[in-house]
This record gives sequence, structure tokens and C-alpha cells, in this order.
Amino acid sequence: MKMHLDPLALAAANLRAGRAPHKPRLRQIADDIRARQFDTAKRRLDKWLAAHSDDVEAVLLAAMLELRQGKPAQAKAHLSRCLELAPAFVSARIELAKLLFNSHSFDEARAEAEKLLAAENNNPLFRQLQARILAAVGDDDQSAAIWKQLARENSDRPECWISYGNALRAAGQREECVNAYRQAIACRRSSGLAWWGLANLKTYAFEDADIMAMQEEAKRIDIVPEDRINLLFCLGKALEDRGDYAKSFEHYAKANAARRQHTDYEWNEIAAELQVQKSLFTREFFRTRAETGNRTAAPIFILGRPRSGSTLIEQILASHSEVEGTSELPYIADFARQFLGQECRAHNLDYPQILSTVDHSRFRVLGDEYLRRTRLHRKTYRPYFIDKSPANYHHIGLIHLMLPNARIIDARRHPAACCLSMFKHNYTDTNLRLDELGHVYRDYVSLTAHFDLVLPGRIHRVIYEDMVANPETEIRRVLEYLGLPFEGACLRFHETKRPIRTPSSEQVRRPISAGAVEHWRHFEPWLGVLLRSLGSVLTAYPEVPEELQGM
Repeated sequence: MKMHLDPLALAAANLRAGRAPHKPRLRQIADDIRARQFDTAKRRLDKWLAAHSDDVEAVLLAAMLELRQGKPAQAKAHLSRCLELAPAFVSARIELAKLLFNSHSFDEARAEAEKLLAAENNNPLFRQLQARILAAVGDDDQSAAIWKQLARENSDRPECWISYGNALRAAGQREECVNAYRQAIACRRSSGLAWWGLANLKTYAFEDADIMAMQEEAKRIDIVPEDRINLLFCLGKALEDRGDYAKSFEHYAKANAARRQHTDYEWNEIAAELQVQKSLFTREFFRTRAETGNRTAAPIFILGRPRSGSTLIEQILASHSEVEGTSELPYIADFARQFLGQECRAHNLDYPQILSTVDHSRFRVLGDEYLRRTRLHRKTYRPYFIDKSPANYHHIGLIHLMLPNARIIDARRHPAACCLSMFKHNYTDTNLRLDELGHVYRDYVSLTAHFDLVLPGRIHRVIYEDMVANPETEIRRVLEYLGLPFEGACLRFHETKRPIRTPSSEQVRRPISAGAVEHWRHFEPWLGVLLRSLGSVLTAYPEVPEELQGM
């Protein structure tokens, strides 16, 4: 009996058929790549291309080999060559579009997606890619409309309903968002991502039947690890909401232990890098580079550890008539990783040491490029815009060199509350153990204290608990730092309509509440290892311990 294929499956099958090499020798090379026999594949492919340099199927295989080996720049060159030789080669164009999207070249990715859709405007794979690009640049309504169509056309696919739910969540359409996640669960009850979509709303309360269903699914031996991990996080949230903190922590701990096995993240390597920053970034270092960078004051960076109130600050400032909220933009980290990569290799130095060798004019180029890229995310002509990427605290020195007049706000929350909140969240690629969270928090406090010393007055710190207790006072302090007049709309931030994609999206659509300030104490009996790793940072909070000052 012929199997029925939904539109996405059919489109994927057609794409695979169009990509499959026709020549036996190229099919063998493709098999080598799939089997991860990269050296063999490269040797055979180089030999073939030496004699057939214009063979588009071979050039595409070269691109796929580079992608599998983590060489996007080389892969991009091969894909561009493919399209020079055969502009209608769909397999090459969609791979190029995906590569550009994954490397955050959203404007170029959108241009390639439009070319694909111009040739085949109803192809669900192309529309799916377009929806992701639109969401990445903040065109959420258009993205949600596409996902709605794709979910209806592929109604048995939970991933389509989940993506539709995520788009609705960003737009603040909570009821429709919940319905979409529920539809995904109806398609596949073990879909951990669908359950996590509900839990990650933070304000959603699971019913008894939900808890029983998640418990049953988590016990199954035939579900994939990713689903089980998400279900464990969700059960932790469901039991926490019911006040069963012991069982809740047990599930969070199991989820994190399982996640940590799949997380390639070494906190001690990050700690070593931050120590290098403190040695490199001195007052003298910045004095000799006082004239670098783009002099615009438009960007406002909100950084710090995740789950520290950064979304709340962003929502407050985005309620001001002169400030536009965008999202967590990737470009500063991209510059650190990509733009300086060539210099790192040439000088055999790592980031951030390489910054001491970079020609001063390069920082102006980077500042200009940052503004060019962020323009795509801006939908208004307000003079200031927010880049809320917590991890940018790793790049304060680079930000200052690129954009010396940009404002920097450090969002800080009680260390135990912040670290526990991170422990309860599934980050998928950066989850840490409790003691690691404490050590990283100490390193963060130490690094920002160092920049307070070498760049006095450069960073404005917002203490979450102070913002909750005295919102108007703290809002006025932030606006004074930004050089902006006070506006009452900032106090009514929960009324501001704008897309929000972070886990706190539903929370900041409500008035400020003190409920989260001391909530961590419900879990205190199980946090000994965290509290010990925090040490004096915990007891001195919100001040900086003496031993971390001036380091």
C-alpha cells in the first residue's frame, strides 16, 4: 500500500531526489560523507574536481563535506560556485540559504529564500525557512501567518504546531499559543518540546491529567532522550507550582543531570578566559585606544547572567518613546568568534588577547558593521535601540572598543535566585551543575567589578530586587543614565505591545510582582552545593566582596 506523505515530507523527498548524484563515482563520495569518512571523500572529490571543475553535483558535494566538517566559509564559497554554474539548482540554493541563516546573515538568507519562493511559492520547505528568517528579524506577524498555514497543511506534525505556538507566544497571543502547543501534544503525547512550550510560559498551570500524562511518557523506554529531558523539566515546574518542592527539585536535578551529559560546555575554560580579560583590559589599554570605534550612542546593551530581570528592563525601556526593543541579537558574539578568527590564526593568539594586536581602525569597521546588521531588526525610527543578550558580559571590552558611546546596563539578581532559576530552565546547550552555576556567577561579578574599575561609570547596574521594591526610583535612575526624560509609560510597561521571545515574555506582560524575590528559599534545603560555591558573593550581595574588587 502506498504511504501517504504530507506536504513537508513530499517536498523533502523531492529535494533529496534532486540532490542525489547521478554518476556512480559521485554517489560513492556521497556515501563516504554520510559515513563520516571525510578524508576518503575529500581525496576522491579533489581528484574528480581536478578533472571536472564545473560539475555542479561535485561542487555541491564539496560544500556538504565542508559543512559536515564545520567549515561554513568554505562551504559558502562552493555553494556560490554551484549557483554561478547552475542558477536553478534548488539543492544548492536552499543549502546556501540555511547556511546564511545559521551564520546570522539574515538579509542575505532572506534574499535567497525569496528566490526559492519565486520559483516555487508553495513549497513548504521554502516557506518554513522564510518563517524562521522572518521571526529572527522581528517580523513575527508574518512568521506566525506562515506557521499557521504550515500547521494546517501538515496537521499531524507536532513540530509545525510547536513553531506556530512559539510565534504566537512572541506576539503575546497566549490563548492561541496554548491551543497550538496542545495540538502538538495531541499529535504526539511524548513531544517534550510541546510540553516544554507550555511550561516555559511560566504562568501556565498544569492540571492533574497533564501531570499523569507527562509521568507516563517520561517512564517510557522508547522515547528519545530529548523528550525525556523536557518532560522532566516540565514535571519540575508542575510540581513546583503545587508547592511540592522536594519532588520538584528531584525532577529538576534529574533533568539537569541528563542534559549535562549532552552539554559540551566547560565553565572552567570560560573562567580562564575571563581572567585573561582582567589582565588585558587595563586603564592604559583603553587610554591608548580612546579614539576607536563608531561614536553612535544608539545601542543600549542589557547584559548579565540569564534570569536576572533583563527582559523586565528591556520591556520598561521599550515603553519609552525614544527607545526601540529588538531582541537578543547575536552579532557581538559573532564578531568575537568570526571577524577576529583570521587574526587569531595569523598571530597564534586567542580571543580576547588578539584585540591587543588589531589595528585601531578595525574597531570602527566593526562598529559600522554592527549598526548595518542591526538595522534589519529595527522597525521604527526611534533614536535608541536595545540589544538584550545576557552573555554579552563576556564582551564588554569589545563593545567599548567598537561602540564607545553605547550604553551598557548590567541586570543583576540575587545570586541564589538567579542560579536556581537557570537550573530550572532547559537551555539545551549551556546547562550547568549547581556548583558550576555558582562559580560562573562569581566570575561574572569579578569581571564586571574589574570593568567598573578600569572604565568607571561605563556600566549602570540594576539590582532586580530594588527594581521590584521601588520601580519608579530605579526607572528614573536608568533613564538618567541613558540621558532620557522620565515617561509614565515606563511604569506601565506591561501595557506595551511588542514581540517578546524570551522565557519571561508572559511575566513582563503583567505588573511588577515581588513574588519571585524570595521564592528560591523554598528550595534552600537542596541548594547547599550552590550556596557554598557562591561563597562571599552570596553573603555580600548586592555589594561586591572585597576579594573580588580591583582584580
